[in-house]
Amino acid sequence: MFISETSFIVRYAETDQMGIVHHSNYPVWFEAGRTDFVKKMGMPYSKIEEKGCLLPLVELKCFFKGAARYEDEIIVKTWIKSMTVVRITFYYEVYIKGKPDLITWGETTHAWTNRDLKPVNIKKFCPDVYQLMLRAMEDQKP
Repeated sequence: MFISETSFIVRYAETDQMGIVHHSNYPVWFEAGRTDFVKKMGMPYSKIEEKGCLLPLVELKCFFKGAARYEDEIIVKTWIKSMTVVRITFYYEVYIKGKPDLITWGETTHAWTNRDLKPVNIKKFCPDVYQLMLRAMEDQKP
């Protein structure tokens, strides 16, 4: 299974009055991890969309175990948890660099659709995209 790591520094604007990262930022970080994952697999998200394949969000789960603060370096680990020809679920773990404890984890599930947001069988609609994602799940390096 291919796992990508995306890192960045927490910005002041991402923190709340308590000095910790506001919960609304984690879905944004998941998106950053997901788009980086796809790019590292060999095809930027924008190229997938150019092919007419869209991935609207169907479900979002986010669980908080700890907190990040201003100027912490964050690592988002991303991988594909499951995939069918009509849906894909990405899994995320968020860490502070250099610390072993998981601070947040979550999942996003997306439907494969065309530009009209009609569900498609990705294996038939965009076989190259399907194969790319399948390779990521099968322990093959990009």
